[in-house]
Amino acid sequence: MSNRKHNFCAGPCTLPTSVLEEMRDEFLDYQGAGLSLIEMSHRAGEYDTVHQEARHLALEVFRAPEDFDVLFIQGGAILQFAMVAMNLLRPGERAGYVNTGAWAKGAIADARHYGEIYTAWDGAADGYARTPGDSEIEVRDGTRYLHITTNETIGGIRFPDFPAVDVPLVADMSSELMARPIPWDRFDLVYGGVQKNLGPAGMALVFIRKSVACPANESIARYLRYDVHLDKESLFNTPPMFTIAMVGKVLKWMKARGGLDAIEREAADKAGIVYRQIDESDGFYSCPVHRASRSHMNVVFRLPSEALESRFLAESKSADLLNLKGHRSVGGCRASIYNAMPRSGVEALADFMQRFRDEHG
Repeated sequence: MSNRKHNFCAGPCTLPTSVLEEMRDEFLDYQGAGLSLIEMSHRAGEYDTVHQEARHLALEVFRAPEDFDVLFIQGGAILQFAMVAMNLLRPGERAGYVNTGAWAKGAIADARHYGEIYTAWDGAADGYARTPGDSEIEVRDGTRYLHITTNETIGGIRFPDFPAVDVPLVADMSSELMARPIPWDRFDLVYGGVQKNLGPAGMALVFIRKSVACPANESIARYLRYDVHLDKESLFNTPPMFTIAMVGKVLKWMKARGGLDAIEREAADKAGIVYRQIDESDGFYSCPVHRASRSHMNVVFRLPSEALESRFLAESKSADLLNLKGHRSVGGCRASIYNAMPRSGVEALADFMQRFRDEHG
């Protein structure tokens, strides 16, 4: 597909071309059934095979231990902001949240409807330009869990290492889901919207320790209970079948590439190409993020003026480099380099950055 452009969008992600082609070829007639997969009953044998394979691949590729299971839940990560607190907090318990920026703030705001929530660390004083060290995180007595956002897409920061604290961790990993290994012994729950690294929008992947899911809060609606989804293997209701099928195909693609370790190395390499352009530009490009906290998924940068940024964005679009505009709340530029972005796409961006600097620097 020679007309494919380089998509650096921070929302819906670039997907592997081979996966898109495979889904295209199956779309009208899935394995001779005479209809597409998404027209079938979710109880059909053909779909059940797809569903179970996606579940098992998620656990395998992410190397989740036996005491964890994976759930496919509609609504994306924002619904999980509420579901986590609904299901995990009991009367008299509290939860600490690390405020690293826009998405952490959203998680805090929604969780406060369902329990006592406190801020264990706040990055506001540093302009949300870094993540904290363990010694900076205040975990209070009676804390049920500590919530972190491992990568902030808007601010372009990540936790280079996961916190080692005395309570279980819960993590929103939406923008780096399936991009780095997890030390599972520290976690009770990991969730993320799949639209960054794994498939189309509309669903969250939730890895949950089984013992955490079982004693659910029975006063909340059934769909909002983890134990209901766990008991039904994410088939409590008609699931987002197309999204799940796509996630399964992307997981197979990831496994064939070498799994998490290979993907993590590729992510660091690809991000490094852009960061080198920034760091070696004599100030023409600048990154507001502390070096140790730089995201591998979302590289944010500024140019000397907003006028030059506007020109950069216009000319990059003409060069088939799409969606490089920074989030409207912070401005600037942002290159989102998710798992399926090929190295050649990142090299094309770096070459364009060099040419633009040569012409306007």
